[in-house]
Amino acid sequence: QLQFVESGGGLVQPGGSLRLSCAASGFTLGTYSIGWFRQAPGMEHEHEGVSCISSSDGSIYYTDSVKGRFTISRDYAKNTVYLQINSLKPEDTAIYYCAADDPLSTLPFVCSGYVIRDYWGQGTQVTVSS
Repeated sequence: QLQFVESGGGLVQPGGSLRLSCAASGFTLGTYSIGWFRQAPGMEHEHEGVSCISSSDGSIYYTDSVKGRFTISRDYAKNTVYLQINSLKPEDTAIYYCAADDPLSTLPFVCSGYVIRDYWGQGTQVTVSS
């Protein structure tokens, strides 16, 4: 089973920045598409795709609301995916998770909109408030 440990969240003021980390295990980065998802307060079981990297061609997807503010990257040596989040807004408040295209899953790996995965990690809480 692919495993992820998310970290880097916190409480920040609007306009602030954070760098989220996702340490992956059970596979090597680049083998599968991987991305970040978030669950907003009160949106139980609804995880929105934020940003993903395709394993096939390295293309990157960002949901419209984060374009120009969020940047996804990966460090192969550390087997870690990062999400640099700048110019934070209160509506970015959410638990942020990472997930990958698990070959054992029958679910398609989708990044846009609200997505379903077989499992989620613990996530990391991002709270944007003054």
